[in-house]
Amino acid sequence: MLPIADNLKYLRGKRNLSQQQAADGMKMPCDRYKKYEYGKNIPPAESLIVISQFYHISIDLLLTVDLRKIPIDNLLKLEDNRIVLPITVDSLGNNLIEVIPHKAQAGYLTGYADYEYIESLEQMALPFLGNGKFRAFPISGDSMPPHTDKSFVIGKYVENLGEVRTERTYILITVNEGITYKRLGSKNPTSLTVVPDNIIYSPYDIKLSDIIEIWEYVAHIGREDKKPEAIDEESVKGMFLELKKELINLKVN
Repeated sequence: MLPIADNLKYLRGKRNLSQQQAADGMKMPCDRYKKYEYGKNIPPAESLIVISQFYHISIDLLLTVDLRKIPIDNLLKLEDNRIVLPITVDSLGNNLIEVIPHKAQAGYLTGYADYEYIESLEQMALPFLGNGKFRAFPISGDSMPPHTDKSFVIGKYVENLGEVRTERTYILITVNEGITYKRLGSKNPTSLTVVPDNIIYSPYDIKLSDIIEIWEYVAHIGREDKKPEAIDEESVKGMFLELKKELINLKVN
């Protein structure tokens, strides 16, 4: 069952409000509010928006997370209440960066909004990054040189789509690919066109509706100091032309 009813009781209790006072604050009939709190009805979309704005808690957490089990005073509240992220700091007040290990990157797609999952991750502090919410993600494949499979890229959480800029690189969390790191080629009405830095891979579109989170690249951590090999674009083109010729000859024969 959804934890919305228990969350409503808990949030109302934290403010020491009666059911009537909570309903009045949300400008809804008290009888309707009581049905939500008793679990008889699930609030429709318009009521969820009102509740979210009243308590300054995102709708996804109201519906999916038992707020009694997490320290909500340590949550990051964004202006539009679209999402709330858990924040932890070290003894000096530095924002701790959660590190998603390579072996657990698949689990991030289902655990990104789970406080217990985020809390279980290894953490580090990089004070020079300044203000913001940061997270370290593993890199896979060879589409974004010089980053390798042993690298981690650190991203700053992007609060809204209007902040993303072309030619910058981003970690995108999507429902289809999971964690992907690419350069932004263009912003379209319903999608983003992303471009791999490795020219042997082609640009492609990611639907906005498939994007769960966006993190802007700010730093990386690598375990190799090997100098990346220069890529000769003409040589690559020549290689593909030769391959094309060979394929044509195979078809003819």
